Amino acid sequence: MLFGSHLSDRLKSTVLSGMGIFTAAVGLQMFLKTENALVVLGALILGAVLGEWLKIEDWLQNLGIWLERRLPGSSEEGASSLFVRGFLASSVLYCTGPMAVLGSISDGLRGDYLTLSIKSILDGFLSIAFASTLGIGVAFSALPVFAYQGVISLLAAQLNAIVNTDMMNEMTATGGILLIGIGISSMLELKKIRVGNFLPALAIAPVIVHILNLVTK
Repeated sequence: MLFGSHLSDRLKSTVLSGMGIFTAAVGLQMFLKTENALVVLGALILGAVLGEWLKIEDWLQNLGIWLERRLPGSSEEGASSLFVRGFLASSVLYCTGPMAVLGSISDGLRGDYLTLSIKSILDGFLSIAFASTLGIGVAFSALPVFAYQGVISLLAAQLNAIVNTDMMNEMTATGGILLIGIGISSMLELKKIRVGNFLPALAIAPVIVHILNLVTK
């Protein structure tokens, strides 16, 4: 909290931009693992159609708004209200982003925690800014974030028996495109992209690979 209060908005913006460039670069590295770029393209198109139909991005945003409105004591002043606001606001932010889902799936399926590591660094930096205004409650958001990401990783790990190397490569490549989108949209703020609506592509990519394998047999 003390450290965050001494950081200028300009410095925060510069560091976030640097993380955006780095995230996009990691996404490109992941995409280069593809063995068939058309699979990734197909997954992104179908994922976008499904995501827009389900309005996943809107659901994620509305979840944050709903939780904020349901916040106990949100109209009250005081340390207790501030603590809860900091806890809930940061928990929603850290849990509802596409990187949380993507990173947890990568960790569960392949033991690759790079995406989660990047997210952790970003969350840590954002928590400095949050804690400087919302207090110690921000630190306690680590508990629901740990549980949320842990459950997704455990569920993804159960799919190891049916997901082969080809499927993982295309899922990784698709996830790389999403990371590039996060870097461009959320961090560099070059163009608003509803990355959350592309999340179904992560599940569609391995399905396309499986269908192609059946057809070519």
